[in-house]
Amino acid sequence: MATSSKQYKNIGEDLWKGRSEKINAELFALTYGALVVQLIQDYEDYAEVNKQLEKMGYNIGTRLIEDFLAKSGVGRCADFRDVGEVISKVGFKSFLNVTPTVTHGAPPPPPASRPNSSASASPGNAGSYFTLALDENPLAEFVELPEEALEGGLWYSKCSLEMVQMQVEASFLSDVLRGDESTEIRVRLVKYLEEEVPVGDD
Repeated sequence: MATSSKQYKNIGEDLWKGRSEKINAELFALTYGALVVQLIQDYEDYAEVNKQLEKMGYNIGTRLIEDFLAKSGVGRCADFRDVGEVISKVGFKSFLNVTPTVTHGAPPPPPASRPNSSASASPGNAGSYFTLALDENPLAEFVELPEEALEGGLWYSKCSLEMVQMQVEASFLSDVLRGDESTEIRVRLVKYLEEEVPVGDD
């Protein structure tokens, strides 16, 4: 039986309320900001800082997904649309106490194919995407990017879903740190990954 959007919202609320190891959001935002400033000072190149943030985001994302799977009780998502709902209403809520608005998009139609082609476009296929719109981004709470950082292409957050067998591309469509009204992140499914059994676990 599919879980409804409202049920996901309730799960996220319950996880946030029941989380005993909460840290102060302001402290978290200031610590993250200080880390980004230190990376800028260390590398003096925004492209390299973005690479380091991406590596850190991957590692943090791995830990968050492990924690999420252990504590949420949410089963395997039915499709990529479901993934967007879970990330928005359960993931963001349980870790950051915000619930971004999620909108879904289907993959572009496949190019004209031969009659015997088996290609089909469904919401679970590569190219499906969802967009998360945050009116407030807790990680950007005390941040003002200097003009050279904006021109240098610094982006302040990254994400990863490989722990749940999905290769995705995440990109910013808008960002309050760049003067936009809201922060919007597009998450596009590249492909589902094969589950691999660790060596010695067969």
